[in-house]
Amino acid sequence: MTDTVEALIEARETRQWLTGLDNRPATEAEAYEIQDAVARRLGPVTAWKVGAATPDAEPFRAPINAATVFENTDHLPAKIFQVIGVEAEIAYRFARDLPVREQPYSREEVLDAVASVHPAWEIVDTRFAGFGSQDRLSHMADQFNHGALIVGPAIADWRALDPVRETVTLEIDGETKVDVVGGNSAGDPVRLLVWMANVGTRSFGGLHAGEVVTTGSCTGTIFVEPGSRSVARYGTMGTITLKVD
Repeated sequence: MTDTVEALIEARETRQWLTGLDNRPATEAEAYEIQDAVARRLGPVTAWKVGAATPDAEPFRAPINAATVFENTDHLPAKIFQVIGVEAEIAYRFARDLPVREQPYSREEVLDAVASVHPAWEIVDTRFAGFGSQDRLSHMADQFNHGALIVGPAIADWRALDPVRETVTLEIDGETKVDVVGGNSAGDPVRLLVWMANVGTRSFGGLHAGEVVTTGSCTGTIFVEPGSRSVARYGTMGTITLKVD
């Protein structure tokens, strides 16, 4: 595993993108072990990404380091990315710790630990030479294609939010690319939060106060060129913009 971790770190530092991993993870457990080792090398983990392919599928996750979490900004430099894949998401910030314990946390306990809910952008990126060029477990090991997380302003009354029925429109340079209701392949994002509290964050001691969990794309992934301006309009959560140039 050590050589795989070193290869992923070196690709980040040198921007010499990988054509593959010499020792690819054979299982999800191995991919998560690599994820975690890379994250610990990159600095404090202050956020997480989580998603699922369907409403019934087992979720997947990746830790996000402080260096790639941005608050209330509408601009990022394109030079920090290889590719720029734009996703409009819904993110939850936690007010208190949910430490690892034997008894699973209930949905109500997890929601009671939430401080605020935010519209958010995730930029997906890769340390491989070509987005989607590798097998799923290799991409999972590579922070599941994370590039950056941009957390928008907290909404006024998050308890009233129904994320499954929230409309989201994504515009790129004035052209509507996506117009959906809900849009998240996982269905209800709260089930993802519960999974994170009980399963996904165990290797880091659970969820911690102040951490943000972004719950997967509502709009799929739209790849944009440097200089493009993205606008996400939510039905009740407001509007966020982002320019990467």
